[in-house]
Amino acid sequence: MSDKNLNQKNWSSWHHLLHKELLSKNELIPKESIILISVSGGQDSMALLTLINDLKKIYSWSINVWHGDHKWHEKSSLYALELKSYCESKNIPFYFDEGNKENIFSEEKAREWRYKKLCERSKTLLNKNQQKKNIYLLTGHTSSDNAETFILNLSRGSNFAGLSNIESKRLLENQIFLIRPILIFSREDTKQLCNTMNIPVWEDPTNSDLKLKRNLIRKKIIPTLEVIYPGCSERINNFSQKMSNYNNERNDLSELAYLYCKEVNGINRNLLNSMCIEARCTILNIFLREISKKQYSSKNLAKLATSIYEKNKGQVSLQEFLKVVWNENYINFEKVKM
Repeated sequence: MSDKNLNQKNWSSWHHLLHKELLSKNELIPKESIILISVSGGQDSMALLTLINDLKKIYSWSINVWHGDHKWHEKSSLYALELKSYCESKNIPFYFDEGNKENIFSEEKAREWRYKKLCERSKTLLNKNQQKKNIYLLTGHTSSDNAETFILNLSRGSNFAGLSNIESKRLLENQIFLIRPILIFSREDTKQLCNTMNIPVWEDPTNSDLKLKRNLIRKKIIPTLEVIYPGCSERINNFSQKMSNYNNERNDLSELAYLYCKEVNGINRNLLNSMCIEARCTILNIFLREISKKQYSSKNLAKLATSIYEKNKGQVSLQEFLKVVWNENYINFEKVKM
């Protein structure tokens, strides 16, 4: 980075940290990328918009903003217009979609709607893009969101993958990448950034609605835990990262175990049965994923693994046209003739 950038009045410690993160992960948002930022108007997304807009000259980015109006409160349309005006003052192209409150009545439905519309807008940008570049779709998730998600998923009974930290980059659809560049910051960081740099914020009043599960976690549970165990949010994030590393390691070792059991005639039953029930279920799940897109519950996998262990011969129908069959030596699958 040049001295000119370092001397800019709007260059802060937050800019420096994000710039350092991007340099260390140069494939997160490559230079000359086309970017679509999802901006709600809250402190996290406004902090993200400000940082990315200030850094765009260094990376030669082309940035665009998308805002989705959920129609959850009476001022939502006014907020959308004010945000549009703000983006126009910064010469940032602004895209907008208006939802139907009756169709996006829950957190889950709202999330599905947002990502659907974001992908549609991304495809619009792709169609305008003559150089066939990827689209990088940015959201303002922070480490605080990560801690909230961990607690929510733990309460739901999620598996290791569900307890892993939020990914900073993943492929949503062909040429559309979802990027979460400010996971290195907490919600307190984005609040300080907005206050220090006088960044306008349009706070959605529904964020205070404790009927929404995430709000209850954010407003009540985490603050209470912080009083009991100060710094617990950071420790939750660190543990979530460890869970991600563990899950990645587990997936790689499971693939190796599967290849170890897989032979020309099928899965070696004796090798499979020499393992614990959890390992057998994991290997069978990999085997089933190769032949069917359908996901099987842990209960059904355990039932199948137990049957294969206890019976020298048998078969289990998975779908109308597919069944798993085994004998004393091998496990395989057969397509059912219709």
